[in-house]
This record gives sequence, structure tokens and C-alpha cells, in this order.
Amino acid sequence: MLACVREMLVASEITRAADSAPETLTAPRRRLLFLLPMLIFVALAALFAARLVSGDPSRIPSALIGRPVPDTTLPGVEGLRRGGEPVPGWSSAEMKAPGQVTVLNVWASWCAPCQEEHPVLMNLAAKEPGIRVIGLNYKDNPENARRFLGQFGNPFAAVGADKAGTKAIDWGVYGVPETFIIGPDGTIRHKQVGALSPVNLPGFLDKLRRAKGG
Repeated sequence: MLACVREMLVASEITRAADSAPETLTAPRRRLLFLLPMLIFVALAALFAARLVSGDPSRIPSALIGRPVPDTTLPGVEGLRRGGEPVPGWSSAEMKAPGQVTVLNVWASWCAPCQEEHPVLMNLAAKEPGIRVIGLNYKDNPENARRFLGQFGNPFAAVGADKAGTKAIDWGVYGVPETFIIGPDGTIRHKQVGALSPVNLPGFLDKLRRAKGG
């Protein structure tokens, strides 16, 4: 009798172990499925952060490189004048002209790096032949924009006011400042993310001169 009871208890334990085995096997999988989206997010965030701190933010790729400039028309900054004449806005149609390379700088008066890079833009506009430097004034107050250029100088032949920031989105702008090189055929040749500086200027000039050559 006792032997029969022991056999029944052993059989019961085996049955319970068999029933619990699938739960034991699937629990880690359930945890993995739960954690997978978080792990992917962390990996992507780490990759993006690594690029930002790599010392060269311009490595962030742009899907617009080699493509025609986005269809854009912007009015000028209200009240902005240069040499006594109103500074006009601009349209993307103006960027396609034989022998002309356009440098488009995205800037704002509230942007500290824009102030730091401004002497580079002034020097570029004054000393680099065969280029047209224009600006996209991003989410700015017209009075503040005028004051900024009045204090630091105006390197721009034209300045478009993007008060809402919607046109900058079309250009894939991450933030300010950013600078684009547009070839004579109206295609975007290069995008500089972050301020132009004496450190990255030689590489930028090299791409600018390549754009001049076609």
C-alpha cells in the first residue's frame, strides 16, 4: 500500500514538472520580448550620441545630398536693409544658375554658436569669389535679427524669414546653425551641421571649390 502511495506521489510530481516546464521555458522569452523595444531605443540613442560627441557633428548624414533643393520661397526679414537698400528674401529657383554656387546659412539671433561662426561667414562672403551667400533666419524676431546683423555685419545677399520654422523642416535642418552648399545645377552638394570654425573651414572650402568645378 505504501509503495502504491509513493508511486502515486512520484507520478504527481512528474506531472507537475511537465506542466510547469513550458512556463519555465517561455518566461525568459517573454521578458526578452518586453525588453527588446527598450534595448533597440537605447542602442539608437547611443549611436546618435556618439556621433554628436565624435568631434565632427557634420558626419550626421543628410538624405538631401545630391538632390535638388526643396521648393522654397521666403520673404525678407522685415525692415532689414543693406547699404540703404532692402535686403530681399529668396526662392529656391534662384539657386540654379550657371557658374553660381550658393552657400545657405541657417541662423538665428538667439543662437550663440551663430554669433561665434559669424566672422567666418563674413570672411567667406568677402574673400571667396564666385559664391552667393544667403541666409535662412530661423524662428526669429525681425527686430532681433536686424540688431544681430547690425552689430556683427551682414554677409548675406538675401535673407529669408522662416518665422514658423516649417521651411527649415523641408531642408532637413536639425538645429542652428547649419550651412548648405548648393551647386550651379541646383543640387545640394554638402551640409555642415553646427558652426563653421577655423577647424572645419578647410574641409568646407574644399567642398565649396569642388562644387564650383561642377
